[in-house]
Amino acid sequence: MDYSYDREVGLRIRAYRMERRLTQDQLAAKLQVNGYDLTRGAVAKIESGQRHIYLYELKAIKEVLRVSFDDLLL
Repeated sequence: MDYSYDREVGLRIRAYRMERRLTQDQLAAKLQVNGYDLTRGAVAKIESGQRHIYLYELKAIKEVLRVSFDDLLL
């Protein structure tokens, strides 16, 4: 299976997270406060393309980072 698209989306998430000066721990904490069970490890794997991101997770990340789907998807 080709995970290159997952990696590209992960890199975009990482860029927006860093632009907002959030650590992976801080992003995970914000997601958890909003009811999404994503750990720092899961965020790290998503950003590196080692883990598939589910649509509900993408929606949660977009909301926390205050970006659009277009910003995250190619």
